[in-house]
Amino acid sequence: MAPKVAVVTGGNKGVGFGIVRALCKQFDGDVILTSRDEGRGKAAVQELEKEKLKPKYHQLDIEDHQSIVKLADFLKTTYGGLDVLVNNAGIAYKANSTAPFPEQAKVTNKCNFYGTLDVCKVLFPLLRPHARVCSVSSGLSKSALDKCSGTVKARFLDPSLTIEELESLMNQFVQTAQEGKHQEAGFPNTSYGMSKLGVTAMSMIQQRQLDNQGAEDIVVNACCPGYVDTDMSSHKGRLTIDQSAETPVYLATLPPNIDSPRGKFVREKQISAWE
Repeated sequence: MAPKVAVVTGGNKGVGFGIVRALCKQFDGDVILTSRDEGRGKAAVQELEKEKLKPKYHQLDIEDHQSIVKLADFLKTTYGGLDVLVNNAGIAYKANSTAPFPEQAKVTNKCNFYGTLDVCKVLFPLLRPHARVCSVSSGLSKSALDKCSGTVKARFLDPSLTIEELESLMNQFVQTAQEGKHQEAGFPNTSYGMSKLGVTAMSMIQQRQLDNQGAEDIVVNACCPGYVDTDMSSHKGRLTIDQSAETPVYLATLPPNIDSPRGKFVREKQISAWE
């Protein structure tokens, strides 16, 4: 029988690297580190091998549909399914970036929201009973939600919101941002916060969908890893990558038939208020 398998997107550095390291120690199966750049990914695998850990490697660019399909084919052929998916890959512009907001809105959401959603669409059919999915979001997703107009916030919080409706909302943000009218339309002035708001909302919808389809104990959650000392935060965060990996790994290794957390936003291993 093929071993269990866990996939971590964007695993070559930062929080993703910390997650791969922890899963190699805690997960009973193969852990696949993926990265957009093959050279960096393989170098990260070698780093972990020096620690006597044994991650596997597969190339994955979450903005390249064919790259996602290749990973899915590999998982199907080699393992016959998937047991853990950690959606960690993402980008952020620096606070002092001079890139215009319309560009930031488009580029950030293309990777963080649409890329992550595409990974889920392609890989979810491979999820086996008792699979665990953790999408790494951010506390900024909650502050972005709080800065939406009442009407827009209500749409995000609608318990019957579908993935298609969420995509439409996110499209609306990106499109109005191109015209400089996103705030008039009720969206906050944050491209990163909005991309992660999309990721959190997506995770909640996915859990509802899986439950409605009668999936056997497949659990999806989103989480905030905390403010981490990485390239992405310009090394301003207070947490190490290993500390930041604790919540994502907790969610990725939840025991079988757990009632909670399911379809929640989690910080420091606790369900965090979302409304």
